[in-house]
Amino acid sequence: MLTRKQHELLMFINERLKETGVAPSFDEMKEALNLRSKSGIHRLITALEERGFIRRLAHRARALEVLKLPDAAAPSLARGRGFEPEVIEGGGAPASLAPAPANENDALPVSVMGRIAAGTPIEALQEESHQVSVPLAMLSNGEHYALEVKGDSMIEAGILDGDTVIIQRCDTANNGEIVVALVDGYEATLKRLRRKGDSIALEAANPAYETRIFGPDRVKVQGRLVGLMRRY
Repeated sequence: MLTRKQHELLMFINERLKETGVAPSFDEMKEALNLRSKSGIHRLITALEERGFIRRLAHRARALEVLKLPDAAAPSLARGRGFEPEVIEGGGAPASLAPAPANENDALPVSVMGRIAAGTPIEALQEESHQVSVPLAMLSNGEHYALEVKGDSMIEAGILDGDTVIIQRCDTANNGEIVVALVDGYEATLKRLRRKGDSIALEAANPAYETRIFGPDRVKVQGRLVGLMRRY
């Protein structure tokens, strides 16, 4: 079941793909749905993706693919592609999308929540300091935030002092992922997470720093690294 706005956006994207082969920009979606901000469009797109109606194509601006339509609308999608549909609940034929050129509007504001230590952990910051504009292709599902890197312990992972890292908020991570780890409830650090038996190791990517090992109750994952932004 889709909300009214989700349904409106899905049909708008589908009609634009049928007409031009290119997905609408976030500004066009915002105007079509009479929304005040592009963050509302991002939430709608995420909801449609999570429900399996659309798919974002990685590393392409404005690259959306319609995977299915609500059952009542599925035949129109099929007719637009020149074949008869198989009627399967939740189904529908995908609409293909050619790569579109990058568009500076295909970015979203992400809150910068302070500085994160790539070195000795520093006190965690929880308040937004400002926002940065992040390309849509860098974002995945869910909520994101940004942190400014302080220190050089992750230089061999390509993360330098002064970089801005984009973090997907989560409380679990796979072994070997770079995460924001909260140690003892007040120290935040950016490190590679390794599970070793009942312990958690936070590994630096710089031989000058030692791996720190903690009991599982001392470390909480607050997000995983999904992108990095740098100014030269």
